Amino acid sequence: MDSNSAKATVFLIEECANPSTDFFILPILVFGGHTVVRCNHHDLPARDALTRAIVIFVRYVPANWAKLVAASRKQLRALIFFMDDDVLDFSASVGMPPVYRYKLAKLALRQRAWLRRQQARLWVSTPYLIDKYADWQPQLVLPTPTAFPDRIKRIFYHGSIATHKAEIRWLRPVLEEVLRKDPQAVFEIIGKKEVFELYRGLPRVTVVHTLKWPAYQAFLAMQERHVGLNPLLDIPFNRARSYTKFFDITRCGAVGIYTPDSTCAQVVSHQQHGLLVELDPSAWVEAILSLTQNDGYWQTLLGNAQAKMLALTVQAQQANAHLLE
Repeated sequence: MDSNSAKATVFLIEECANPSTDFFILPILVFGGHTVVRCNHHDLPARDALTRAIVIFVRYVPANWAKLVAASRKQLRALIFFMDDDVLDFSASVGMPPVYRYKLAKLALRQRAWLRRQQARLWVSTPYLIDKYADWQPQLVLPTPTAFPDRIKRIFYHGSIATHKAEIRWLRPVLEEVLRKDPQAVFEIIGKKEVFELYRGLPRVTVVHTLKWPAYQAFLAMQERHVGLNPLLDIPFNRARSYTKFFDITRCGAVGIYTPDSTCAQVVSHQQHGLLVELDPSAWVEAILSLTQNDGYWQTLLGNAQAKMLALTVQAQQANAHLLE
């Protein structure tokens, strides 16, 4: 961007939040001090909002935006198309799934001639694309490492869909509220397609495919977690469970939230080794946020829980010693 456009408002058109934008485009705009308006393919501003603005298309040009830009082209300060794959040559996608090739044809290739007519500037990600589209006089954009958000707090629930479908559904609105209130919170849950579909609309949710026990043990050791959830609805199946979830949650460096009438409550003292919270969604939201947003409180409970787990190990060794006598 030239110096005359240093503080221009930029309308950034993207299908959704994506690595292309975060690695290549946003760093330029942030460093340049631009006001950025991020729009998905369905977000259309008023025509006069584009006056003296810069419009950047990331990889794709939806038809509704093409129509708006064409009507406003003379008022734009600049029009830019960025690609980090060869999306403007259909032959480059040979071997890709047909549905993906159709998407490229509809949202990129079909707009190639339109972009040239509109005198769009071409930004690309590699020297290969510079050479291939040399007649367009493209500009090379170098990627910038993305910064991780501060204080990421990993909340997780690892109940099986086979036996804890009710709890998985109960937690959904709880996590929706937590993720809305705490932008540094992320959520991890185990399940298959049904769980993925249930949690699809929430931000920062990872659905991990169901794991066999040895793989699950390795998975727990792979990364730090902060808050483990173990809501147990009052149904006959749950009444026979032991407190082993306390072990899983504590071993991966997390503080647990449990229901007061669960077996885990037999070994967890409220606000000492974890939290015991009645099955009220608003109370669980408050409990989760008390742990994600207060590091000192969380660290104290984690230390206590780890000491409790060691004490339970000794207790089990002593109690079980006579079983094979």
